[in-house]
Amino acid sequence: MSVLVFAEISDGKFKKATYEAVSYGRQVADMLETKVVAIAIGNGADASELGEYGAHVVKTINTSDSFTADAYAAAVNASANEVSASTVIISNTYTGKSLAPRLAQLMGASLATNVVSLPDTSNGFQVKRSVFSGKAFAFVNLQRDKKVIAITPNSFEIKSFGDTAVIEAASTNVGSTGLTIDAVNKVTGKIPLTEAEVVVSGGRGMKGPENWHLIEDLASALGAATACSKPVSDMDWRPHSEHVGQTGITIKPNLYIAIGISGAIQHLAGVSSSKVIVAINKDPEAPFFKAADYGIVGDAFEILPQLIAAAKN
Repeated sequence: MSVLVFAEISDGKFKKATYEAVSYGRQVADMLETKVVAIAIGNGADASELGEYGAHVVKTINTSDSFTADAYAAAVNASANEVSASTVIISNTYTGKSLAPRLAQLMGASLATNVVSLPDTSNGFQVKRSVFSGKAFAFVNLQRDKKVIAITPNSFEIKSFGDTAVIEAASTNVGSTGLTIDAVNKVTGKIPLTEAEVVVSGGRGMKGPENWHLIEDLASALGAATACSKPVSDMDWRPHSEHVGQTGITIKPNLYIAIGISGAIQHLAGVSSSKVIVAINKDPEAPFFKAADYGIVGDAFEILPQLIAAAKN
């Protein structure tokens, strides 16, 4: 019985979350004294990369078709049967969120999403999950023989095992679901929020879209992604693809810098899992300061130019 990892490909490259999932899968496989097999669906990515992060074998399925959850779930299920996988690891990205439940149903497996720890196998198979928008944790025992685990991105260290993976063509293909996808529109030229390790975010305190160049300049100097609060996207200062929070994108970067954002609970729900939070606000009573690791009380229009200059230096 092996551990199978879904290796997500985007624009011809493996996502950072894929390396994390493969590293996690290798540690689970070592605990279970078995092998880890990665299944990579798509074109362009260098499958041999995954050996470095712990994969013993990489099964490849070449396809230029866009992702559809039903077709991919069927292909991953077939691959799980092919390699006798008892456990499947998926990163809980947007793709993973739609893939994991379908796959669990096909496999007749227990499903755990938002997993933030390695399993405890001392008495069964227990995992720790993030619940209630990151405000609590739940410990869940997966009781079926087969298991699907969707791990929260940026929750686990990417480890280097220095191995070389065996690359093989999978014996299955991505089938047709009868759906026709006319176009896929993606934001280009920016670091995806779900992949970013550093995020610079602005709120209503920036006073208008004409001042957003300060957010972008700081982000550029730090190699960061840009984000915003819900009111900013509602006022069309910024696109909705940058909205982070309970009703937007949930992120977990290593560093989150919030500028001119009060810190309402709805916003914190989407960013509270960040490893380090820095809040900049002229209101010393802003709720964000209670959640932040570091706080700067002052005018963003005086502070940001100094931060940008320091970051560039």
